[in-house]
Amino acid sequence: MSGENDKPPMAWRYCGNQIRLWRGQAELSREELASEVGYSVEYVKSMEQGRRKPTVHLLRVADQLCGSRGLLTAAEDYLAPEKPASYAADYMLYELDSVALHFYQASLVPGLLQTEAYAQHLLKESWPPVSEETIERRLTSRLRRQALLGEVIRSFTFVISERVLLLAYGGDEVHKAQLVRMLEVGEQRNVAIQILLDRDMVNAGLNGPFILLDTEQHEHLVYVEVPLSGLIYVEPEKVRVMRQRYDKLLQQALSPVKSSEFIEKVVGNS
Repeated sequence: MSGENDKPPMAWRYCGNQIRLWRGQAELSREELASEVGYSVEYVKSMEQGRRKPTVHLLRVADQLCGSRGLLTAAEDYLAPEKPASYAADYMLYELDSVALHFYQASLVPGLLQTEAYAQHLLKESWPPVSEETIERRLTSRLRRQALLGEVIRSFTFVISERVLLLAYGGDEVHKAQLVRMLEVGEQRNVAIQILLDRDMVNAGLNGPFILLDTEQHEHLVYVEVPLSGLIYVEPEKVRVMRQRYDKLLQQALSPVKSSEFIEKVVGNS
């Protein structure tokens, strides 16, 4: 599907346009520039049009030939790949401002539902290992966030894959306590927990876990965790797609009552 995101990076287009403008001002033909840098005319044209990333070599030669006195080579830093932004901190702020939060998780118990022992085990087993101070800081932050569950003005829905209930992270005792914790939280009138059975392997959550948030300011967002970072989407089209997926997950999952009964059975067998 073509769209705005299919365009080359703005830095490529801007830098290429600057090369073209400076070349025109210096009355230097594209053929002459191509000859000086040792590129084909078509290759230089594609860089000037922003379809390809302008090379550092082209910038330096064009800067000298066009007399731009470093204005073209100053673009080198802006052509380097951007570091991915981490929006985890931003997510925490939106979480505090949200009146409705909807979670889908396929591999772990969501952080708001984790017991201290379960969360501590996950943090200690993370790799590469981190310091005890970092573990303690992250654990304290995670447990502090759980106070949100007690604020009845907020509503929470959780769709959790069956396999999450069967993975005994931290051992049998920690596992059983974690399941009991989910049963207790699920009794709150502002919380609904629904289990997605593994028999429904083809489901609307195959693309991975995500969180939907609705804020007091009527903002609608999606938060998706990725390795080493997290992404927040606010574009209406993307939010709409993820909300449709979540609505389908709610249909495919057991009801809150049936889910509670299912968790109780797993507790009894653990």
